[in-house]
Amino acid sequence: MKRLAGALAGMVVLGAGVAEARPLRVMALDQCADQYVLALRSDAELALSPRADDPDAWLRQAAAGRRRVRPTLEAAIAFQPDVVVRYWGGEPRLLARLEATGVRVVTIKDATDFNGVRDRMLVVAQGLGVPGRGEALVSRMDATLRDAAPDPGAPEPSALYLTAGGFTAGKGTLVDAILRAAGFANAAARPFFAPVSVERIALFPPTRFVLGFFDQARSDWRGPGRHPVVQRAAKGRVAARLPGAALTCPAWFAADAAAMLKAGT
Repeated sequence: MKRLAGALAGMVVLGAGVAEARPLRVMALDQCADQYVLALRSDAELALSPRADDPDAWLRQAAAGRRRVRPTLEAAIAFQPDVVVRYWGGEPRLLARLEATGVRVVTIKDATDFNGVRDRMLVVAQGLGVPGRGEALVSRMDATLRDAAPDPGAPEPSALYLTAGGFTAGKGTLVDAILRAAGFANAAARPFFAPVSVERIALFPPTRFVLGFFDQARSDWRGPGRHPVVQRAAKGRVAARLPGAALTCPAWFAADAAAMLKAGT
């Protein structure tokens, strides 16, 4: 471990001397970080997480051909990043070692509304040295939200968000913000994320369903959300089916989920 720490310290000294000789090196420690660095620093030399091209990654096509590494100290030593971006990835000892040796670690904090998403985008863009790109991405998100907004005075239909695993999302979640951005009232009775029983849906079926993650064939294929009773209750009542890729990260594409909801896709 001492040898690894020494090598990491040496890479920072070496990196300082060659900063102008090579492009910025950015390492993403998880799938959400992948989306941010692909959107903001596609011109940099990137090391993406192993899940960068999974079916639930928003920019999975942009990840094609990019280097993929595991979020480990050994991988960091080999890649020699200038900046590391993370949402939840990277264990504490790795993060402490990186920061102790001068590598900039940018953390994407969770967000429960679009103001929070705007803040996260600007913080990450600043950490990557491209604040203007962050502002442009925020403007694009805001334009999408304006298009998704309901007409003034339009009725606010009620809808229950449901995942294949049988969970819903109430107040205090980004899903709730997505529903409200598209003009829907959230039918979830409790705040935050909570399970919904098959029995309750059978006895008290909601007026509308908003289904999330059902496009992931391997996602909870035996989960309560796929139960035949739930499928019968949802027949003719599905307002939209939101892809998992639009829901996995507090990022600009949450606005795209709102647009899909308004369009009923």
